[in-house]
Amino acid sequence: MEKSDAQETSLGQNARNHENLAVYLHWPFCLSKCPYCDFNSHVASTINHESWKKGFLSEIKRSASSIGNRQVTSIFFGGGTPSLMDPNTVSEIIDLITQLWSVAERVEITIEANPSSSDVSRFRAFRSAGINRVSLGIQSLQNNSLKFLGREHTAAEGISAAQIGAKVFDRISIDLIYGRPEQTVKDWRNELQMALDLINNHISVYQLTIEKGTPFYDLARRGSLILPSEGIAADLYQTTQGLLEEVGLPAYEVSNHASKGNESQHNLTYWQYGDYLGIGPGAHSRIMIDSQIQALEQFRQPARWLLAASSEKYGTSQKKILSRSESAREMVMMGLRLKTGLNRKSFHRRIGLNLEDILNTATLSTLEDANLVSNDRNSLRLTPSGLLVLDSVLARIFP
Repeated sequence: MEKSDAQETSLGQNARNHENLAVYLHWPFCLSKCPYCDFNSHVASTINHESWKKGFLSEIKRSASSIGNRQVTSIFFGGGTPSLMDPNTVSEIIDLITQLWSVAERVEITIEANPSSSDVSRFRAFRSAGINRVSLGIQSLQNNSLKFLGREHTAAEGISAAQIGAKVFDRISIDLIYGRPEQTVKDWRNELQMALDLINNHISVYQLTIEKGTPFYDLARRGSLILPSEGIAADLYQTTQGLLEEVGLPAYEVSNHASKGNESQHNLTYWQYGDYLGIGPGAHSRIMIDSQIQALEQFRQPARWLLAASSEKYGTSQKKILSRSESAREMVMMGLRLKTGLNRKSFHRRIGLNLEDILNTATLSTLEDANLVSNDRNSLRLTPSGLLVLDSVLARIFP
């Protein structure tokens, strides 16, 4: 039965954690477009950095006036390739955020970067601007794989960038992609070992997926791109989990591994379904205002967003108040990505429901018997076997 409007407005009325806020800034430009990428990224011959700075600052001010006082726990510059931004723009954005909201004493401020010389040469300027964590998109440490992935850097440049980044920043993470055509478990293990010589606190490892609308999608549809079989993909995944666990970088989320205390606080806000504000082309937000979770989306096209953000209008193109069931479903789908799963008390505080109110209990029991789900009085989480088939589990647990 659908809830009444009066009932819906009580959504999460007992929540007390929504004062915290994660802020995401989306820089939509790259030097080139990778063939596997379906992110909102664009190649532009010229960029008016001053106009983009004004657009970001204006949109941040308008957003602050609508969502009120918060404590910012993390700031994340993503993209695209945000390390192509003018460091002065990054500095002014951070300064404005600290003026408009209170900021946590140990706020995490991350920028994504590529291992190109232009990115690396800016590292010290970004640190001076306020960045204290860098996420480096190395993707592979093999030259033939980098070429296949459409990357502009070499393996040597990736290694050098990680080494320089580790000297400039206390916290550095690198991204790697596995599940590439003809990749063997032995090759992947060797590549991971090389990566572990570069970093010691955080690594993100993503299985290559074929996304509609990308060049890889067209190749796969024509049979010109064949990924490893499900069996080999599972072996690659389990090799990743085992090796990184051994060296003190256990998975805290399906694709993310960290030593204790070095988890990405920004991404944890997403997975724990906290409040986050997205600024920039195509950026999304989930904000609780007046006991209602609002879903916001900014204009996707860069020129359209910049025009709106630079004028008296908002850069937001869509705004929706989520129903209790919609919010609950999102929180379950995000939370089950975490190794610790969904905390029952946190779910009730945020949503105002118990997990059993929105899940298929008979299916949960079946999944428990199959050792895919662990369900106790404190939390609902997936077992290691369940995380391996996450999408399949999520497709079954809702009525």
